[in-house]
Amino acid sequence: MERAQERAWNDGAAGPAERPDHAGAALELLVHGVGGATPEHMLDDPRTVRISGDDTAAVFRRADDVEVETRTDTAAPDERAGHAAGRPVPEAYVWSNLTSGNSARALWLLLLPFMVANLAHWMRPTARGRVRTVRLYGLLVRLVGLTLTVLLVAAACEVALDLTAWQCAGTHSCAERHSWLGFLSPTGSDGGWWSPPGRRLALASLVPAALVGLLWYLSLRTWAAYESEQPLSRTPEDEEDTGRTSLGRPGFWYGRRLVARLRGAHTAAGLLTVAAAVAGAAARYDREPGGPAVLETLGRLLEAALVIGAALVVWAVCRRGRSEQHLDQGLDASLVRHLPLGALALFALSLIYAGWERPEWESDGRLPGDAAFGGIALVQGLLVIVLGVVAHLLHRSAPDRRAAMRGLAGPAVAMLACALGAVMSGGVSQRVADWLDGTRAAIPGAPVLLTWQASVIPPLLVVLLGLCGWQAWRTLGLARAERAVVERTYPGEPKDPERTRRIARTRAMATLTDRGPLFVAATSTVGLLLGTGALVGAMATEQTPSRAAEHTHPFVHGAAETAQALGSWLIGLGFILFVTWGRRAYKDASARRTIGILWDVGTFWPRAAHPFAPPCYAERAVPDLTWRITTWTRTTGGRLVISGHSQGSVLAAAAAWQLTPTVRKRVALLTYGSPLERLYGRWFPAHFGPAALTALHHDVDCWANLYRLTDPIGGPVRLPDDSEPEVDREPLQDPLAHGRTDLHPLPAPVLGHSEYQADPAFGAERARLLARLRPEVPAQRPEADS
Repeated sequence: MERAQERAWNDGAAGPAERPDHAGAALELLVHGVGGATPEHMLDDPRTVRISGDDTAAVFRRADDVEVETRTDTAAPDERAGHAAGRPVPEAYVWSNLTSGNSARALWLLLLPFMVANLAHWMRPTARGRVRTVRLYGLLVRLVGLTLTVLLVAAACEVALDLTAWQCAGTHSCAERHSWLGFLSPTGSDGGWWSPPGRRLALASLVPAALVGLLWYLSLRTWAAYESEQPLSRTPEDEEDTGRTSLGRPGFWYGRRLVARLRGAHTAAGLLTVAAAVAGAAARYDREPGGPAVLETLGRLLEAALVIGAALVVWAVCRRGRSEQHLDQGLDASLVRHLPLGALALFALSLIYAGWERPEWESDGRLPGDAAFGGIALVQGLLVIVLGVVAHLLHRSAPDRRAAMRGLAGPAVAMLACALGAVMSGGVSQRVADWLDGTRAAIPGAPVLLTWQASVIPPLLVVLLGLCGWQAWRTLGLARAERAVVERTYPGEPKDPERTRRIARTRAMATLTDRGPLFVAATSTVGLLLGTGALVGAMATEQTPSRAAEHTHPFVHGAAETAQALGSWLIGLGFILFVTWGRRAYKDASARRTIGILWDVGTFWPRAAHPFAPPCYAERAVPDLTWRITTWTRTTGGRLVISGHSQGSVLAAAAAWQLTPTVRKRVALLTYGSPLERLYGRWFPAHFGPAALTALHHDVDCWANLYRLTDPIGGPVRLPDDSEPEVDREPLQDPLAHGRTDLHPLPAPVLGHSEYQADPAFGAERARLLARLRPEVPAQRPEADS
């Protein structure tokens, strides 16, 4: 089947396309949503055959339909009658393994802050004529992503270099409790070769350097596995307009050049961070009075080289953003190769410099971690504030009343990414410090700033719990108001008060999705204020909150002690739950599928702000769908309905935007349980806003959208009133019957977000779309696609 279509495609490229005999063929391409689905379930048939694709993503048909286009004349009478009557041949595109197939993907939880920062890049407000401001927005988000990489590596340096090699190995009582550190201890090893502080730091630095290497490898490997598929190369047609949404641009789903450049820059930044941690401690000792002049000079030169390297990294990140106007297959090979290699060379020089013999050098106190973490937090806060100003200016240029947080969703989510990074790095550092030292206070422990950051978690949770209580009260009130509406929905049926309350409660709970921006706004705002207070308190007092409040009012002192102890405990509990969930997902397929749902939403977008974020599955799925739609319509000249559920409707819309106008006019779009406007239109207005969805409505031949009031994810598309014909149908009745009826003798379930195809309205809308598609549209010209 696939080979036959490929031959037809190649033959058609050499001459004019001929009209096939089965020009009235109809195909329904089913695309599942979050959580995945089996082809047997999607096609409602236990016998399915993979006709194209691989184990990661593939197109399936029922065994009886594999060659239905080529055996129209010899098919069984009932089959010929069915297809002649216009019933489409169903195909299922299964892409669930892109997000939840491999058990190792559960480890992507550790990359959560990077993924959240990448989302902030795509939450840019709609703008008109503000090209430079749009570029500035993307630049600021890329810089936020760079600080997250530095924060992660700094946390690894804090654990390996400061807590383990510098503090614990340099303290006799701590090293004695951990025998595996004996060869690093000056007393335990009797002055062994690895016992000097510089050599201890050099050896321990291999751990964070290995982490940087692992992130580089994973980014390179996932690019080859997920995002290396090239979209369908084509020449834009005269009537094509890709300015209304960037998702229709030829190079949108192929970001190889930017990802490679960011990968080189972030790898270099990580290595330079480790080198600075190692060389900085040695250089600080060499600058003390009486130190060797040669080593002092070498230390200053090495620090200057590290500063130059850091400037080159920032320049590489700021240099340019994504190239979407064409399929950019170029590669900044010199920068991608030489920048990480140069950072690796400086890292090696730092190890040699720190390992040089310094007989009088002893480890005491902490490494200068407070200043490093404080500087990162300050830079992140300033970047988020400036990003908020830029987003506000963009939103004012083209106001969108439906945009989440009035265009400030991107800065708010970027703030959440920074908070997640701080909590994860602080949690790891404090847990390792407690494990090494316990409660004996033999070593100074983690930096003071991390303790302050942990102390702001309890007040943040108090605010969130209060907000949750208020929203729960509003939801209960809405549920009470919905009872009368539910009873009017089922006239003439016997009423069951308990069932009415259950349906009304489900409808009310489904509206919580629309209040998501309120929770994000509250969390990011309170987090920014409390984080600023923690930074000021740590830098001003250089003491933990409990010690800084010792001479204050007893209530204030008690509150500080409680917040510090509770925050540390909550971080520890959260870190344990995080690791436990990831370990469970590694072994349990069902738990792995739950994590996959998170990635279905979070990794739809290309890696534009952070190269170490989880890979973008849409850079594989959208080209797959585009190729399948184009080749099928090209070889058969038939009609095609893209049938997308939930996240599958987003993939279907993205694929439709990538088609040429000639192919797009042969396609109908059927979406159900779709978050196109409810989630994507509000949170990503520049790409799924009203203008983009209206353009999609005019570009495809026809479009119908189904939704339920009990669905917490799907909703109406909400196109302007002058958009004809209407896309949104009346909300589907859910459940189909209120009580027991002749057609439903048993209680009908409340379906919510699932089983849309079981509703009779689904088949009716699909038939209406096929009837609107004109079967006699001429076949596509070969020149339209290359």
